[in-house]
Amino acid sequence: MNFKYETLIYALSRRFKKDVTLADYQTMPLQGGTVGNVYLVTGITETADGEKLLYRIVLKIQKKWERYGDPGSWRREYDLYMSDLGATFSDAFRWPTCYHAEINAEEDEFQLWLEYIDGVTGLDLTGDMYEQAALELGRYQGKLYAEQPAVLQSLTNLSRAEFMKNTYLHYRSWPVVYDYIRSEECEFPRHVRQMIIDIDEHADEIFARIEQLPLVLCHRDFWVTNLIYADGKFALIDWDTSGWGYLGEDLASLIADEADIDHMVEYYHRCVPAYYKGFSEHADISLIADHCVYELILLIFGYRLVEGYLHTEDDDEKTKHVHTLQKIYEMKTSPV
Repeated sequence: MNFKYETLIYALSRRFKKDVTLADYQTMPLQGGTVGNVYLVTGITETADGEKLLYRIVLKIQKKWERYGDPGSWRREYDLYMSDLGATFSDAFRWPTCYHAEINAEEDEFQLWLEYIDGVTGLDLTGDMYEQAALELGRYQGKLYAEQPAVLQSLTNLSRAEFMKNTYLHYRSWPVVYDYIRSEECEFPRHVRQMIIDIDEHADEIFARIEQLPLVLCHRDFWVTNLIYADGKFALIDWDTSGWGYLGEDLASLIADEADIDHMVEYYHRCVPAYYKGFSEHADISLIADHCVYELILLIFGYRLVEGYLHTEDDDEKTKHVHTLQKIYEMKTSPV
């Protein structure tokens, strides 16, 4: 890991709103991979007036990489933190505060020094927390949709509205997954296979309905691991996929992206009304007859789950993917 000591001192001065002069530090990986890494940096600082303070701060180091159909995504989080988007959040729904951001154009890399938030995340989120997350997401997107603040027009590096559709079409054109669910070798239950085939056969009509929905600012990676719940409020991390999308796209991710499989149908029934309630506090959506959340879930995750099934040797993982598709089928048969 490579960072300058003086940058840490500057970030901590911003963190404590005091003149920090010294700091020791230890680092611990939080998550990461080949294109970016996230570290928890901890230690004790000393201020100019001799006060010693314990601290925890997050350092995210992101390298350039290419996401299919979205070439600018690698630096999007840096661009968003450098914009005025932070002013659009509420106390109940926001991103972590950024104390310092810098980009190295020569090395195609940026660093973010971010607030550490100790809270509930991932599969530890409860049903009530899911429902509240859906409500706050709806409120945030509804407020932006109704008010159209100037910052939305100034954001030049956002994923495009057709990103979700193009990703689905890319999967559908891939013989590995497309042919498998239509083959005699397919081990999925017949009704699950037919569910995916049906969505393919009606995709044009379904997308025509989806594209009548309000266009909103989407996070596009709105799954439980990117949500942190603390003190009755939500913080949302990892904004590199964000962009324009349709009402309900993020909700589809909350419900179906590696979520609590046993409670997926319950959360579907709880979260869709909560999301629409939050959105309708700011914008009139009474004329929307079909929310399309089930269709969005299947379009976004159907073939991804087939791919996951085919590319794992772990029997438990295979079972999990099939179980998830079964729960999506149950949503279809018990609409909100």
